[in-house]
Amino acid sequence: MGIGGCILVFAAGAVLAFGVDWHVKGVDLPVVGVILMVAGLLGLITYGALFHRRRFLGDRVADSEIVEERHYRDGY
Repeated sequence: MGIGGCILVFAAGAVLAFGVDWHVKGVDLPVVGVILMVAGLLGLITYGALFHRRRFLGDRVADSEIVEERHYRDGY
């Protein structure tokens, strides 16, 4: 799940936690909203940590030189 998915889950949780007056038997919607908000926040933190690491490793690879050689033969 990317940044957009995490933000969507967080926003849906905020709507359920703070903006809904529905009463569903056996389900506490504000608690479900808070759980979704926490899940979205954890997803953003995890994505940020992985993206930072990938960017760091990518910078190291970008500094190296890539050489490509092609050999052509006549008749093939």
